[in-house]
Amino acid sequence: MSQASFFKPANDAGNKTASWRDYYEMCKPRVVMMMILTSLIGMFLAVPGMVALDILIWGNLGIALVASAGAVVNHLIDHQVDTIMQRTIKRPIPQGKVSPVQALLFALGICLLGMLILIFLVNPLSAWLTLASFVGYAIIYTGFLKRATPQNIVIGGLSGAMPPLLGWTAVTGTVDPNGLLLVLIIFAWTPPHFWPLAIHRKSDYAKTDIPMLPVTHGDPLTKLHTLLYTIIMCLVTILPYLTGMSGPLYLAAAILLGGGFLYHSLRLLVTDNPRAALTTFRYSIVYLIALFIALLIDHYL
Repeated sequence: MSQASFFKPANDAGNKTASWRDYYEMCKPRVVMMMILTSLIGMFLAVPGMVALDILIWGNLGIALVASAGAVVNHLIDHQVDTIMQRTIKRPIPQGKVSPVQALLFALGICLLGMLILIFLVNPLSAWLTLASFVGYAIIYTGFLKRATPQNIVIGGLSGAMPPLLGWTAVTGTVDPNGLLLVLIIFAWTPPHFWPLAIHRKSDYAKTDIPMLPVTHGDPLTKLHTLLYTIIMCLVTILPYLTGMSGPLYLAAAILLGGGFLYHSLRLLVTDNPRAALTTFRYSIVYLIALFIALLIDHYL
């Protein structure tokens, strides 16, 4: 794709007027809110007491702005593909409400603002780690890995797993093994979280040049991979207890929640119910939120 065609609006109706809601939508607010939840919990897990209020506010604001910039770049890079997929055709760029150039300028603006907040009001280490996460997701994953291999979500999942470490580092100014363990949990969670959604949206991905696993290798292998990665994830989530980072309450929650995830993954593997994939995906979101809340509660007991 040439530079000129890339920055050409995907929809010829380029005279539509954008509202703040269009820019807000490009930030993927629900995804960013979930990232900030894990960042917030990472902050509290890093200290025995209360997190300093200024770090709590400015740290999460800076991380949210840079993460939102990554989401906007994702919209920008994928805007030609978004015109093909039914679930994305109504996004602001394909609809001609926001031009690619406007999206790029918006992404650069909020990324710069987030970085300045983190550098000057939090600490430089958290700023550069946040920028590394942005580059990993927006450039390496969206711009290259997503179209290079069916294992894209496994390799690219590291950037999306960073928020709890970013929160931890915002408070301590250091990279701690326990903070890295939180990253490992989300890294292991990402494939069994995303692949059921890819199965559910297989027909959409089949129209594009994105080699998602269900399209390239079929549903049965994707379902098997989902189960295997769920098992790996469940084993990883036991590590906070084994390392002494958390106690019995978290262990019980990890086992119960992991059992639920295993049930959904097994059901996905053995059934042809078309709703099983979407149900597994939705449970995975509840699972991660509940798991991190259990970590937080256990931390203060």
